[in-house]
Amino acid sequence: MKGIILAGGLGTRLYPLTHSISKQLLPVYDKPVIYYPLSTLMLAGIRDILVISTPRDLPMIESLLGDGGRFGLRISYRKQDAPRGISEAFIIGEDFIGGDSVCLILGDNFFYGHDLTGLLKRHGDLKKGAVVCAYHVNDPSQYGIVEVDARRRPVRIVEKPKATKSSWAVTGLYFYDNKVVGIAKSLKPSARGELEITEVNNRYLTAGELSVEYLGRGFSWLDTGSPEALITAAQFVQTIEKRQGLKIACIEEIAFKMDYINEGQFGQLAEKYGNSDYGRYLRHVLEYGTEDV
Repeated sequence: MKGIILAGGLGTRLYPLTHSISKQLLPVYDKPVIYYPLSTLMLAGIRDILVISTPRDLPMIESLLGDGGRFGLRISYRKQDAPRGISEAFIIGEDFIGGDSVCLILGDNFFYGHDLTGLLKRHGDLKKGAVVCAYHVNDPSQYGIVEVDARRRPVRIVEKPKATKSSWAVTGLYFYDNKVVGIAKSLKPSARGELEITEVNNRYLTAGELSVEYLGRGFSWLDTGSPEALITAAQFVQTIEKRQGLKIACIEEIAFKMDYINEGQFGQLAEKYGNSDYGRYLRHVLEYGTEDV
């Protein structure tokens, strides 16, 4: 399976913070925003990753991650000149996806929870159909909502409904088989001029090929698209890390624990961060180990 991080958009909700810097490089406590979606793909066992972003932001992100080799990854980059919808990612990434299935994650989404790795690995082996992850929310009118029957089977997905009996929002994490490229190319722009991901998901649903992974009370789904959300995410990470002494979305540790890199390569990454808290943590992992990521 290939992975795509869609890190486009102008970040206008974060102005003036994002006037001169990519929102993917803003800090969520002790690491940049993009580390969080990247770590999600890595935990799914995905090592071949495409980052899609704006012409302005792409060089900044590439300067941070490079070709991914030091993390045992293969990272490539494509431009999205204007925000024309999430589904355009599959058209931009058609050559990258090739004949494989694909996992798409939005560049400002953050997932955390018990056995998240197991869930991700399970869907990282997807060969047919599609899987969306749904999360219970307080205000359904702000999200794409999965409406379900009495047995919690998906009936339809509605974008920002004014009235609905469901509170299950579709998150920014999607798994698709290779048909998604053709579906995306067949879409027509919506009234707001975008290729809607809700339409892609409803196509799979109509064909009987959409599954929903319900992220229950043991999971957290956050985004970082507004100043308030950025602070909330940072406070969440700080609380967990300070209490446990374990880092969230530490891509160097994940690469090491998942055998994407060896001990020597991990040691080189640890030394790169010097005497910072991050560097001391990596050296502690190297010397003493930690719980599974």
